[in-house]
Amino acid sequence: MNAVEMLSDFCLLTGGALCITGGVGLLRMPDFFSRVHAAGLTETLAAPLLLAGIMLQMGWSLDLFKVLAILVLVLATNPTATHAMAKAALHGGHLPKLGASATDAEEDASSKV
Repeated sequence: MNAVEMLSDFCLLTGGALCITGGVGLLRMPDFFSRVHAAGLTETLAAPLLLAGIMLQMGWSLDLFKVLAILVLVLATNPTATHAMAKAALHGGHLPKLGASATDAEEDASSKV
C-alpha cells in the first residue's frame, strides 16, 4: 500500500467518522441552532474529506475535475446556507436555548439587585 492509498483511506475514514458524529449531533442536540451547527460542521468538514479521499483514488481524468468542482461548490455554499438558516430562524423569532450556566448567572444577577 503506497502513501496515496493510505492518505485516501485516512480521508475516507475520517470523513465517515465525522458524518456519523454529525448525525448523532443532529439527533442529540437540544435546539435548532445547535443542530444547524452540527449539520454545518458535518457538511463543511466531512464532505470535503470524503471527496478528497475519492479524488486521491481517481486517476487523472475529467471525472477528477468534476469532483473538484463539486468540492469547490460544497465549500462555497454549505457555510452560507447554514448561516442563512440560522439568521432566518433568528429573524422569525426563534431564540436559542440558554444553558444552565447562563440561567444561573441571570438568577445571580437578579438576586443582587
